[in-house]
Amino acid sequence: MKLKNDLLLRALMREPVERTPVWIMRQAGRYLPEYLKTRSEAGSFMNLCQTPELACEVTLQPLRRFRLDAAIVFSDILTIPDVMGLKLYFVSGEGPKFENPIRSAGDIENLPSPDVSESLGYVMDAVSLVRRELNGEVPLIGFSGSPWTLATYMIEGGSSKTFSKAKTLIYQEPGLAHSLLGKLADTVTDYLNAQIESGAQAVQIFDTWGGALSSQAYQEFSLRYMARIVSGLTREHEGRPVPVILFSKGCNTQLEALADSGCDALGLDWTISLSEARNRIGERVALQGNLDPAVLLADPEVIRKHVSLTLDSFGDGNGHVFNLGHGITPDVNPDHLSALINAVGELSPAFHQAP
Repeated sequence: MKLKNDLLLRALMREPVERTPVWIMRQAGRYLPEYLKTRSEAGSFMNLCQTPELACEVTLQPLRRFRLDAAIVFSDILTIPDVMGLKLYFVSGEGPKFENPIRSAGDIENLPSPDVSESLGYVMDAVSLVRRELNGEVPLIGFSGSPWTLATYMIEGGSSKTFSKAKTLIYQEPGLAHSLLGKLADTVTDYLNAQIESGAQAVQIFDTWGGALSSQAYQEFSLRYMARIVSGLTREHEGRPVPVILFSKGCNTQLEALADSGCDALGLDWTISLSEARNRIGERVALQGNLDPAVLLADPEVIRKHVSLTLDSFGDGNGHVFNLGHGITPDVNPDHLSALINAVGELSPAFHQAP
């Protein structure tokens, strides 16, 4: 089926577009009243993720409200460790937890290599269902966590501020760490390829905690495995390229290495200007981002001003996807996201020559 709006895919491949496409990380989420209603009906977050019809519904909700240029399938990055036997659950106010966190070398050695098409079939069913319901309106993004980010949760047993257990492993037992990260890289590769086969038209790897590592450790324990995944991904499907986005939060010192990883685009947080990033990496990859999510807490005229500044920072030409520098927060007024999207639509054509 021919896409009616392929701006995102063209921008990710640095092809000419008539305006800058926009999507928002966590665009299906708790800031939307309709999401909260569906989440309540689901009974639990895990049931929401594991029921394809409900996951499809919340994926489509922001598309009904806003003129977004992509959908991103609703799921969670921690579904992979869940099906590897760690048993994911959520505690109100505390976030994700695992019943069986990694505590020994034996735990790593005994981790299964799941058949993700079967064990995570509910994600593939959701991808297929969303593609059908989108009916070619906009492309669908699939995603996964990076091996390092997944490993931090698996080793810490949940969220962490210091990552002391995970860092102890990489420094004290680097061989064991590489064994774990290798297993995760292979599983993530299979998982993203299964999403592509089911209908995802672009994929993003979320390396949320890459910035917790030193430069040397980042290269060895995070970037190395993301590059391995990128090299194993299906890069063309349904007759067109499948772009790959890497979002490595807090890793602006690594931009050049990230750009050389084989990906098509880099997601940027708000701690670097788009102009600096573009000057450093040239035209090697597209850039995605990078408005501070907190700007959405300000008045619409302030939001418009900062949209303009972000577009100015990237400047003229191809290869920019407008997004936040991290996920939208639950305290945002949905009308403020409308103001952002409208501003991108009104202001961005001036930065492009019509193809």
